Amino acid sequence: MTAAETPIVTRFAPSPTGYLHRGHAFSALTGFAAAQTASGRFLLRVEDIDSTRCRPQYEAAIYEDLAWLGLEWERPVRRQSDHMGDYGAALAQLCERGLTYRCFRTRREVAEAIESAPHGALEVFRGEALAPDEEQRRLAAGEPYAWRLSLGAAERALGGFSGLAFEEHGEVIMARPDVGGDVVLGRKEVGVAYHLAVVVDDALQGVSAVVRGQDLFEATHVQRLLQALLGLPTPAYRHHPLLAGADGKRFAKRDRAETLRDLREQGMTPAALRAELGF
Repeated sequence: MTAAETPIVTRFAPSPTGYLHRGHAFSALTGFAAAQTASGRFLLRVEDIDSTRCRPQYEAAIYEDLAWLGLEWERPVRRQSDHMGDYGAALAQLCERGLTYRCFRTRREVAEAIESAPHGALEVFRGEALAPDEEQRRLAAGEPYAWRLSLGAAERALGGFSGLAFEEHGEVIMARPDVGGDVVLGRKEVGVAYHLAVVVDDALQGVSAVVRGQDLFEATHVQRLLQALLGLPTPAYRHHPLLAGADGKRFAKRDRAETLRDLREQGMTPAALRAELGF
């Protein structure tokens, strides 16, 4: 089979931090339809690295809700919490190459640093490694820290960012990794952050087409950078519009959007919901 004939691989990757709502259903159905249309493969991945917010009952509900919608996916399902070694190896590689630094600033201190920058909130955080003796003192004191990607070191390693690009809806987009600043790749108490885990997962699972919401479009820029630094393939991307309720606000867990469980209890059928969402 030639590269052109290789079937696409899409994925739906929710976090079990609450129950799925219409927006999740739309995203899952969009990815599933893309795979079916191209006679490709559809994967389900559970992004559960945030142990403080993820709950077993939400994970169980993901399987139940997607099955109710009529979706089928390959098994076994990749659960991020089962593969921390993969992410640790990727982070270690970046650290060994001098592309990261330990950042001991709290979230508040980072926010204050951004606000005090010349352009205030328009700025992003750019830090630097501490002097070795100061870093050792803080480590010995047990202070928490985050591993941050050094944009400066990354740019030097690649000889600039001008060659970084990704495909979005078939159009070539030049990546702008600087929009995110020195992003967090891992924390002492967690081990890995979203950006690093997702690029490692997509590569290991052979994901060739990432279908996800427009809210994650900006994340693609730094993820493209990580793919380049780690020598990983770059999928094609398709960021779909976000669904909104009658009040104009997009569906979100934090706003307690009506869940798929709610809709089932109200008597809605899978076929009716699919039709409402355009499938």
